Amino acid sequence: MEDPSQEKIVSIVNSIFTVSDFTKAEFSLEFKIEDAEFKEKFEELARRLENMSFVCKLEQMNDGMYIIIQKFAPKKQRKWLKAAWTPRILFAIVVSFVMIDGYYRTSGTNTIIEIGDPFEMAAVYTLSLLGILGIHELGHIVAAKLHRLKTTWPYFIPGLPVIGIPTFGAFIQSKGLTINREILFDVAIAGPIAGLVIAVIVSIYGAYTAPILDQDIAAGLFAESRLIEWNQGEPLLMTASLALFGKGGTGHEVLMTPVMFAAWIGFLITFLNLLPAWQLDGGHMARTLLGPKLHRYATYGSMAILVLLNYWLMAMLILIMSSRNPGATPLDDVSPLSRNRKIAYIGIIGLAILCAPLPSDFLPFFLP
Repeated sequence: MEDPSQEKIVSIVNSIFTVSDFTKAEFSLEFKIEDAEFKEKFEELARRLENMSFVCKLEQMNDGMYIIIQKFAPKKQRKWLKAAWTPRILFAIVVSFVMIDGYYRTSGTNTIIEIGDPFEMAAVYTLSLLGILGIHELGHIVAAKLHRLKTTWPYFIPGLPVIGIPTFGAFIQSKGLTINREILFDVAIAGPIAGLVIAVIVSIYGAYTAPILDQDIAAGLFAESRLIEWNQGEPLLMTASLALFGKGGTGHEVLMTPVMFAAWIGFLITFLNLLPAWQLDGGHMARTLLGPKLHRYATYGSMAILVLLNYWLMAMLILIMSSRNPGATPLDDVSPLSRNRKIAYIGIIGLAILCAPLPSDFLPFFLP
């Protein structure tokens, strides 16, 4: 590798690590290091080299630990993603779609029982749903900033209002390099946890305000097709919210108000994100803990779970996307996760179960 800054790079590496061997290849510089404690040192090196437009990678080989340094070739971002106006326009579209969706859902519910002015309820619905999604992305951004990792603003994805769900969530893109497993884990876990807190709050408020109908009245409305049975599954956290106000169980029918629907979408998106699949948040966490091979099996297992829950489309999407780009790879893929993070991942599995849209047939296995 010929570059005017080559001598400076060699000097930097030698100032941080104990180097026992150095090889200059055509496109890279390779350093064999003897340091037993290398995680923090490597993180320092990676940040310094990134500012010089170089990237380093830590590799465990048969004869020892090596640092491989190459010229950094940043990925070309699509122009429409790079433009500053793109996230703003997408957010405006999603706000409009959610407002429209909330208006029609409120109007439909009002034909059965009055729950409020459609415009006011649409605003509450929009605040609830985008609050869940926005705080989710804010969690990622805050965690990334704590690790000095630059990201884009959130890109909200428009959905299908009225006939489906008004938004398919949001995502951010990293502008920097993920140095080690712990950084990848921390940024991944922060989003779902932050969003789930808001989803629980929305669910409790939705359960408190949701009207209930006597079973005989509901049966008549079902017969007239004015009321449609909800068959998309119910998260255990939503079941618990209803039980908190004595609205669980049988003998009555709880109406799915716009606010309750916002909570349901929030739980669904959290569940999907927590699956140990592909480059979903849960996939990033699983990758840091399990490694690439077991992560691939976890992705297949996640698809099987989605099929069992009748989410075929999402399973197919994960299959297609994971075949193109299976998962993120940190520069330091040698240093293991800390014990606390491994324990936290056990909690993540529990939260995924609590957020899963379980069919009514499944509920008896979880409820007394």
